[in-house]
Amino acid sequence: MIEPWLGLLLLKMAVAAAIVVSCSLLAERSGPLLAAMIATLPISAGPVYVFLALDHDAAFISASALASMSSNLSNAGLSLVYVLLAQRFCTVTCLVAALLTFFVLVSGLQALALPFSAMLVATPVVFLILHRIVRPYLAARPAITPRRPWYAIPLRAAAVAALAGTVTTISARVGPAWSGVLATFPIVLSSLIAILQPRIGGPASAAVIANSLLGLLGFGFAMALVHVAAVPLGSWPALGLGLLVCIVWNLGLMALARRRATP
Repeated sequence: MIEPWLGLLLLKMAVAAAIVVSCSLLAERSGPLLAAMIATLPISAGPVYVFLALDHDAAFISASALASMSSNLSNAGLSLVYVLLAQRFCTVTCLVAALLTFFVLVSGLQALALPFSAMLVATPVVFLILHRIVRPYLAARPAITPRRPWYAIPLRAAAVAALAGTVTTISARVGPAWSGVLATFPIVLSSLIAILQPRIGGPASAAVIANSLLGLLGFGFAMALVHVAAVPLGSWPALGLGLLVCIVWNLGLMALARRRATP
C-alpha cells in the first residue's frame, strides 16, 4: 500500500507534468512569438510554487520568489548563449553550453545575495539589453513543418515531474533560496530546445528562445510582486497576482507585435 506522503508526492508530480506538457504542445504548434509567450508563462514554476505554498508559510514563499528573480536572470544568460550558438552548432553543444551558463550565473548570484532593490533594477536592464542583442534572430522560421519525435512527451513529462518531486521533497532541507532557484529551473526552455532544434533547425529554434526574453522579463516582474506581496497579503493572493502579471504582460506583448505587423 502506498504511504499517504508518497501518494501526495506522486500526485504533485503528475499534475505538474500534465500542465507543462499541455502548454508546451500548444507552443510547438504556433509561430516563434506565440510559442515564446506560452513557454514563458509559469507553466513549470507555477505548479511548483503551489506545492511550496501548501507546505510552507508566506515568508518562505516571499524569500523563494526573490531567489527566483536571480534564477530568472540566469535564464536570460542561458537564452543569449543558446541563440548565438544555435546559428552554427548542434543541439547537444548548444544545450550543454546554455545550461552551464545557467548554473554558473545562478551560483554566482546566489553567492552574491543581492538585495531586492538591486534585483529589481537589474531585471529590466538585463532583459532589454539582451533583447536588443538577439533582435536579428527573432523572425527565423522552419523550412519544414515540425513533427514531434516519439520521445517528446515522455521527455517533458519526466523532466517536470522530477523537478516538482525534487523541489517538494528537499525544500525543507535546502531552504527558500534554493527552492526558488529549483522552481524556476529552465525545464520548459531546455525541453523546447532539445525537441525543436533537431526538427526545425538551430535558427528557427533560436527564434523561439530569442522571443522568450521579453516574456521572461514579465515573469521577473511577477516574481518581484510575489516577493513583496506574499507576507502582507498571504501566499495565495500573491501567487494569483503574479500569475495575472504574467498573463497580462504576455498578452500585451502579443497585441503590440500584432499592431506593429499591421500595415
